[in-house]
Amino acid sequence: MEVLWVFLPVLGALLAHAPVLRFGWLGGLKRPLDGRATFRGRRILGDNKTYRGVLVMFLGACVAAVALMHVPAYRARVPSEIRAAGPWTFGVLLGLGTVLAELPNSFLKRQLDIAPGQQQTSLLGMAVSLFDQGDFVFGIWLALAPVWCMTATQALTAFLLVALIHSGINVIGYAIGARTNWR
Repeated sequence: MEVLWVFLPVLGALLAHAPVLRFGWLGGLKRPLDGRATFRGRRILGDNKTYRGVLVMFLGACVAAVALMHVPAYRARVPSEIRAAGPWTFGVLLGLGTVLAELPNSFLKRQLDIAPGQQQTSLLGMAVSLFDQGDFVFGIWLALAPVWCMTATQALTAFLLVALIHSGINVIGYAIGARTNWR
């Protein structure tokens, strides 16, 4: 299933971000994207969406995509349209989709009073938390649209698998101290 290979470089975002969080690197960029602005009395995005996170996760996904596109076994598994677009176009679009897709869900969680990294036990809260694990799939779907049109079935399949994998990565992140909770 070639669609899953498209999302493999997103691990570069997570792998780049984990040590930055763990060791507090690039502290000068740890400023909230929303500038602490509010909407309806609630923060727009919250403290966890920072310039540091956007930069590191974008670069992690982009560099991983470019590097992987130079590996013949990987390159052969991605859709031909992505191969034709080239490694840098793929990397930049993948990086943009990864980081920009995080923002709408963060906004929604702040408006529902769900603290960063937390869940609500309501049905809506659990749905938002599940969506949070794979939201970047839909961002990447949109970002890659100029070069490759993923089908709705491909996007749903990727979302379900990515959400499961992301949940596992969260547990590992918690175990190594890069996250404050396992969700």
